[in-house]
Amino acid sequence: MTADAGSISKAAPPPVTIPKAKQSLGSRLAERVSGGLVRVFLILVGLFWLVPTIGLLLSSLRTPQDMAASGWWEVLSKPSQLTFESYDKLLQNSDITDSLVNTVLITVPATVLVVVIGALAGYAFAWMEFPGRDWWFLAVVGLLVVPVQVALIPIAELFGKIGLFGSMLGVILFHTGFGLPFAVFLLRNFFAEIPRELLEAARLDGAGELRLFARVVMPLGGPAIASLGIFQFLWVWNDMLIALVFTDSGSQPITVALQTQVRQFGNNIDVLAPGAFISMVIPLAVFFAFQRQFVSGVMAGAVK
Repeated sequence: MTADAGSISKAAPPPVTIPKAKQSLGSRLAERVSGGLVRVFLILVGLFWLVPTIGLLLSSLRTPQDMAASGWWEVLSKPSQLTFESYDKLLQNSDITDSLVNTVLITVPATVLVVVIGALAGYAFAWMEFPGRDWWFLAVVGLLVVPVQVALIPIAELFGKIGLFGSMLGVILFHTGFGLPFAVFLLRNFFAEIPRELLEAARLDGAGELRLFARVVMPLGGPAIASLGIFQFLWVWNDMLIALVFTDSGSQPITVALQTQVRQFGNNIDVLAPGAFISMVIPLAVFFAFQRQFVSGVMAGAVK
């Protein structure tokens, strides 16, 4: 009996068969088309999304006579229509070239100021103790819902009194003020996920707050800072409302200059097309240059 019991205890248990859940018709169809067909569909969607950009590029490389006679797609069968005459004329238009320089002079400082001030404030809200810290942060978050249109008239009156109305400095300060709430909110939440032990180890090594911020926090916050920089750059570069209100003829950016040229659309289409393409391709180049950092910053904190 003892040997029989031992042999029974050592016998392999019978296999357990788990019944396979019955798949619905939708699930089976999704599995069959989840491969190459979906990829082809996404590629087609991407190409369709690029059609306006390609059309604008080809239009900017045609003469006004060709653009008036037919659509941009005709250049695909007649590549001899391609020419750089419109870009030569654009470079000779001082209004467009000066406005393009003004756009850079507005966008770069407004982006740098928001990133630097937002990073400092985000670090303070995340890791520094001061009275009313949480209430101040709630006030900053509340500013996210304030629309730009509400502040146009009061700030225009303020800039008029202090002599900033019609200048690029006024536009930079306006963009900086309205970009900071989102910057502080984004960077504070990112910096708060840095392990406390890492910061404490740096403090034990003798690092002060500024050195800790520059040597530890800023390198770790690179993806979030890159995402913020891209957002702010795109917002300021493509803005027309604020520039239309606060700039004059000598400080207007490319968006306002193109809007002014639209009033004479029939006479200067050869300037509008290349100017619009240059205005569009620069932010696209910035986005694709920092694409990896942008995706990492957007996904930061999504998975712990």
